[in-house]
Amino acid sequence: MTERFTSRGFFGKRRDAGTDRADRIPPGQYLTDGFPVLSAGPTPQIPLETWEFTIDGLVAEPMRWSWEQFQSLPSRDWTVDISCVTKWTKLDTRWHGVSVDDLLAAVEIDPRAGFLTAQSYGGYTTNLPLTDVVNNQAFVAWQYDGAPLEPPHGGPARLVVPHLYFWKSAKWVRGLRLMEKDQPGFWESLGYHIRGDPWREERYSGD
Repeated sequence: MTERFTSRGFFGKRRDAGTDRADRIPPGQYLTDGFPVLSAGPTPQIPLETWEFTIDGLVAEPMRWSWEQFQSLPSRDWTVDISCVTKWTKLDTRWHGVSVDDLLAAVEIDPRAGFLTAQSYGGYTTNLPLTDVVNNQAFVAWQYDGAPLEPPHGGPARLVVPHLYFWKSAKWVRGLRLMEKDQPGFWESLGYHIRGDPWREERYSGD
């Protein structure tokens, strides 16, 4: 194990659950009670006996977990608001999973690492600065609303980065690759914003 990667003084946007609902909806978004399913391609079906999660790239030694090992990691419940680039926002979504901080604590990170690529079964990727996933801002979830996460919503497990547009919350996630430089992922290469902050309406390149 190694010390956690932290960005001193960076904690993202934290919003009190008691705040007025209107104050929790980013500009240009509308509130939904549903949970729309949007995907770039077919839904992968990943058998749990072959599922695995890895952390590699700029680390001293890559780390790999099987499904059983992943389930044994420290985990917790999360209640977060999520916003899709297609302009819907859903409040108080309930998840269960492991913090990205705890996953990164299992590897020794090269000091040059400043970014990561989330990699998914099915070939999807998305890029993120490390400062957007540490300090309990992001987690890998395997339950939603008290039940196993269904494949259309990214099961068996998906990355959840609630303070960014939801395309950054990679479905069917299978690992994180740490890198020195930012590299656009799937949607970013097709014109979506490199970061995707809903409070700044960073939907597309140039926003």
